[in-house]
Amino acid sequence: MALTGRTALIAALGSLPVGILAPSWAGVLAVNAPLSLAILCDYAMAAPVRTLQFTRSGDTTVRLGDGAEVQLTVTNPSRRRLRARIRDAWPPSSWLPGTQQDASRQKLNVPAGERRRITTSLRPTRRGDRQAARVTVRSYGPLGLAARQGSHTVPWTVRVLPPFTSRKHLPSRLARLRELDGRTSVLTRGEGTEFDSLREYVPGDDTRSIDWRATARQTTVAVRTWRPERDRHILIVLDTGRTSAGRVGDVPRLDAAMDAALLLTALASRAGDRVDVLAYDRRLRAQVQGRSAGDVLPAVVNALAPIEPELVETDARGLAATALARAPRRSLLVLLTSLDAAPIDEGLLPVLPQLTQRHTVLVASVADPHTDRMAASRGTIDAVYEAAAATQAQAQRHRTADQLRRYGVTVVDATPENLAPALADAYLVLKAAGRL
Repeated sequence: MALTGRTALIAALGSLPVGILAPSWAGVLAVNAPLSLAILCDYAMAAPVRTLQFTRSGDTTVRLGDGAEVQLTVTNPSRRRLRARIRDAWPPSSWLPGTQQDASRQKLNVPAGERRRITTSLRPTRRGDRQAARVTVRSYGPLGLAARQGSHTVPWTVRVLPPFTSRKHLPSRLARLRELDGRTSVLTRGEGTEFDSLREYVPGDDTRSIDWRATARQTTVAVRTWRPERDRHILIVLDTGRTSAGRVGDVPRLDAAMDAALLLTALASRAGDRVDVLAYDRRLRAQVQGRSAGDVLPAVVNALAPIEPELVETDARGLAATALARAPRRSLLVLLTSLDAAPIDEGLLPVLPQLTQRHTVLVASVADPHTDRMAASRGTIDAVYEAAAATQAQAQRHRTADQLRRYGVTVVDATPENLAPALADAYLVLKAAGRL
């Protein structure tokens, strides 16, 4: 039995000074029979907690940064009115800091045999699945002197999806894609292009594009125009090993990589290319494969939402074998990983020839803008040492990128806010060059 303090009312009922109530309830109850009887009657008239029935409804998904609402319906099957305080417990990351206590606790008054609904407003601060913990009910008697308390497990899960902040860059990239896709015909060469139309030759056109048969049938020289080939295969691989756990500013590297993967998925699927996505460290953590253009983006968002970095070194050989198994024909392999020297030298470089032999490989990595600021700092001894360390780190990163380029790999190295548009631009460049 949980006793609650309404000291003025209790003092009136027991005709006792308020100060006597402070040491302990036991002493008060022992010397004041009317007060004891009032408390016991109040407790007996409180609605039972164990027989209460609960159901949930509401949002099951929410994008990180947005709010979600989950409704809790409380049915009171007893013959007593339920006067209660309810705590709907969720993990701390389900609310903004400092708001959990106010958001999770509510008052409720349910007449006998009726039901009422309360709404819990969530605003998650992390990706992943947020599961309701339990519902704790404190049922008071009419006088508020005593209460029954108990807890119920009422399951519900809200999946917090990546925010996809880079979607603001999608319209401009789609406009560039339309130019490549034949609405504004451009002349391209190389493997991986499809014939679009014939037009009259103009000075500067590649003479290898002249269509001699068409020229023979007319009085002007005709050249063939091409459009980027559709239905190419794009395999996006996210490295979820220890290097993805590092934070750049307020953003984990993995979250920045996810944002870039989502923009590329949206762009490539609009281009008519087939997109598959893997997340891998020492095992396959997530996979989206064989989805249609309209389904692939929601599937990728949902699959990546619960993924967190693993504090283990990525198995590069296993990653390469998994990628090769998922891409049996020539594809664009996009690897979102770190450009740190040790993981590249010891992990990726030994298996890179297997990948570049069969696929076009693009490596994208999150750069730390703080390194650039450190490299430019001067004025104090500490600042000079920081600048020297930052310059050394930048030089090592450039050497690693140059090593990858010698294998024919396209490298994108950009800050978290620029990684997604830079990766989309690299995809469009490869598509325009007919390398897909």
